[in-house]
Amino acid sequence: MPERYFRLMDDVSIPGRWELGVPVDQQGREVDDPWMFKNGVPVCIDGRLKVPIQLPGKALDYSLAGIGVAPIIHVRAASLLKELAPNDVQLFPVDINGQPDQFYILNATRVKKCIDDEASEEVTYWAAEDGQPEKVGQYQGVHGMRIDPARVGNAWIFRTWGWTIALIVSEEIKEALERIRATGVKFREV
Repeated sequence: MPERYFRLMDDVSIPGRWELGVPVDQQGREVDDPWMFKNGVPVCIDGRLKVPIQLPGKALDYSLAGIGVAPIIHVRAASLLKELAPNDVQLFPVDINGQPDQFYILNATRVKKCIDDEASEEVTYWAAEDGQPEKVGQYQGVHGMRIDPARVGNAWIFRTWGWTIALIVSEEIKEALERIRATGVKFREV
C-alpha cells in the first residue's frame, strides 16, 4: 500500500505552453457535462472526442482542458498509468488538431474519503447562511490539503471525497511520470 501521495497539477508556469479548450464531439458540440472527468466515477462516452487548442504553443504530456479541467495526457503517460493503476483510471482517446501523437482524457474512477481536516492548513464547510442548502456540510474550501494515507486503501490514482477537483497520485505514479520526464506535471505532497 502506498504511503506517500501527491496532488497532480498542471504546471501553468511553463512559458509558451498550449492552452486547451473544452472537449467537443465530432460535430464540434461541447460535451454535455465538461466537469464529468473530475467527479471520480466511471463515465460513458459516445464516440471519439476532440480537444480544441485555444492558445497555440508547446504541446505537453499533461494539461488540463477547458472549464471542466479535463486531464489530457500523452500516450506515453497514458500507457504508464494504465499499466500501474489499471483499476483506477479510464482513458479516452482524443483528437487534437495538428498533433501527430495520440492523446487521451484521463478519468480517475475512484473517490477516497481521506482528507485530514486537522492536518490540512485550512478547511471550510458550506453553512446554512451561505444560501446553498444542498451543499451544507460539504467542503467549501481546502487549502494546504493533507490526507490520511490509512484511509486510501489500495488506490494509486483517485479524487478526494468532497473536494474532487484534487487529483491525487501515489508516490510510485509520481516517480514513474518523472522517470519518463513527463512535461506539464507539477506535484504537491498531500
